[in-house]
Amino acid sequence: MTVRRLAEVQPDSFAFTPENEALCAKEIAKYPPDRQASAVIALLWLAQKQHDGWLPKPAIENVAAKLGMAPIRVLEVATFYTMFNLAPVGKYFIQFCGTTPCVLAGANVIKNVLESRIGPQGHVTADGLFSWLEVECLGACCNAPMVQINDDYYEDLTEENFNTLLDALAAGRPVKIGSQTGRRTSEPAGGLTSLTSLYGVNGLSGPQSESTVLARRDDN
Repeated sequence: MTVRRLAEVQPDSFAFTPENEALCAKEIAKYPPDRQASAVIALLWLAQKQHDGWLPKPAIENVAAKLGMAPIRVLEVATFYTMFNLAPVGKYFIQFCGTTPCVLAGANVIKNVLESRIGPQGHVTADGLFSWLEVECLGACCNAPMVQINDDYYEDLTEENFNTLLDALAAGRPVKIGSQTGRRTSEPAGGLTSLTSLYGVNGLSGPQSESTVLARRDDN
């Protein structure tokens, strides 16, 4: 695991919004008084969501004070879990899956698009819109290649439809989450070849064709 450090440039302070203060109190209340440090991940996540997708040092210190923890203990959590970004990210933070199933499905083409349009990993574009990071498996192998942008998955990517997706995000146009080829969930790309009916034909279990049903009747 690579060393993860806080960004060199930090804001002077951090304070939760009133809405997030209430959410913090709700999370902390889930644990007994001597176990409230268990809320640390939830509070760090709230802080990151509030602070444009990354965790500054003052937010880590704020969470430590709320939970009665030494700041170094909270920093240990923030630097261990890669779900926490320790430096600024773009408005659209792209997590690119570079694990084997995605690579076999053509993910390197998607990586080339990211490098050519955005730049190296961790770089935020001049307009502040995009940054990206290569991550481990995101669990959508059947719909590879794919990326996660902020909270949403975009799957079945090609060089063409991924460029179209980035163009739409840059222009502020609506985009479709999930498969970019119209596939539903994780069904075969060419359409279903089995399990085409939940109950089969005429009540017979499993997918049945009409010819199979007629043949069975003839046998009987």
